[in-house]
Amino acid sequence: MFNFTRRQALLAGAAGLIAGTLPLSRLSFAQSGDTLTIAYNVNLPSFDPTVGVSAVNPTIQAIYRSIFDQYIGQKPDLSFEPGLLTDWGWNDDKTQIWMDVREGVKWHDGSDFGPQDVVWSLERAGREDSGNPIQFIWSTIGNFQVDGNRITADVLRFEPTIFMWMAFLTGYVLPKAYYEKVGAEGFERHPVGTGPYMFDAYEGNAFLRLKANPHYWGSKPDFETVVFKFVPDATTRVAEIESGSSDITLEIPYEEYDRLVAKDGLDGVTTPVSDIAMLFINNVGPMLDRNVRLAAHHAIDKQAIVDRLLSGYGVPIDTLEAPQYAAFDETIKVGYDPDKAKALLAASGYSPENPVKFTIQTTRGFKPKDYEMIQAIVGMWRRVGIEAEIEVYEVAKHFELRAADQLAPVAFYNWGNAIGDPTTSTGFAMFGPSPHSVWDTDDLDAKIGPLWGEKDEAKRIQGWKDVSRYIAENGYVIPLIQYVQPIVFREGLKVTPNVSGALQPTLVRKG
Repeated sequence: MFNFTRRQALLAGAAGLIAGTLPLSRLSFAQSGDTLTIAYNVNLPSFDPTVGVSAVNPTIQAIYRSIFDQYIGQKPDLSFEPGLLTDWGWNDDKTQIWMDVREGVKWHDGSDFGPQDVVWSLERAGREDSGNPIQFIWSTIGNFQVDGNRITADVLRFEPTIFMWMAFLTGYVLPKAYYEKVGAEGFERHPVGTGPYMFDAYEGNAFLRLKANPHYWGSKPDFETVVFKFVPDATTRVAEIESGSSDITLEIPYEEYDRLVAKDGLDGVTTPVSDIAMLFINNVGPMLDRNVRLAAHHAIDKQAIVDRLLSGYGVPIDTLEAPQYAAFDETIKVGYDPDKAKALLAASGYSPENPVKFTIQTTRGFKPKDYEMIQAIVGMWRRVGIEAEIEVYEVAKHFELRAADQLAPVAFYNWGNAIGDPTTSTGFAMFGPSPHSVWDTDDLDAKIGPLWGEKDEAKRIQGWKDVSRYIAENGYVIPLIQYVQPIVFREGLKVTPNVSGALQPTLVRKG
């Protein structure tokens, strides 16, 4: 069983901060073949990739992966590869894990990396007072032993995704000696990792400048300098790339993407990413009525939203499992059927003349056309007998309300799951005790609970498929689309799109 304390809920409920405006007049970075300037869509609140709200913000991982290395690496197609661990696994009865640590790695300060850093990082992450929002994952292993470059640890509570998390949020190795010397404040002033780039300069809400690590153990980056300009406004990001002030940007309106890639000197790439646009349903008020929940789902024409609002960039979806996820089941369908929606509402006494009423919360500008999507959905609902009032909030407010289980009856969110496991999509989003869930009923919890500790992998995945079908049949959440990420860049660059959505500088090469 997956057990969460109230403290864990408060730590993990917030998953990111979108902050600041960019004083472009203060920035003047020389454009050269050795510098890559990225107009980035979020700010960086903290340099420690293992604690606090920023640690579980998927969008920031591209920055963290530039400075730090993870225990286990992940390719752009989401498959796993060696990182600071070269090999790993379980013993036969899964009561222990083992990890082989890479040799010959240097920290940015020139000191040697070794098994002691891995053990210290894992023990720190698993402490209740660590501030790590995924502490309940890292605390499942302990009693570490080191023999040369091999580390073994006891399984204190079986967690089938422990190695996946080593390539995911908060799964970074930090320098034991350096961190203990300078402390948390010193680390924020000058972070040290083993990653492909080293810290050079930072101005909050404005920019981060990195320099290539000359001693990096992996492939040498193409660019000597990388500058992340923090540009939360999409219109300004468009201006950055169009004016040549930045070399590359992402997450802009799709119509602007089409316009820009048609211009001389610019190019672009799009790819479906592991992010799903969804509507959380809170089990309060009218949403306790199954007919209302299912009617709200059947009334949404997802393909029309993709075609008319997203310029065709998007994949309609009916579960919280995207096609790249391990538990995706293409046979689970809900479908657009406004007549069925009307009939369901009529069975509960509602109609266009006597609509059911509730509030729907949404961000505005966090993802391309998020607010416009909700406007369109509210219009579709109105035609079948649902009257929804739109409330706009910042994504940080969403995290705050979600952690406290105080979201409106319906709330928009973008769910990212870069490791593709059902626990980190359907599990965290829908299991009542999870700090990320607002739907909490005994029937669903009883189906999900046993899957957390299921050691038979085939049975575990089939169990999550069965849960996804049950959720769809009861309307406990409304998945909308799998996002397609737009990236625009200057001609002469080669960009490898990342299904995780992380625009890592190492995935950008000179042409």
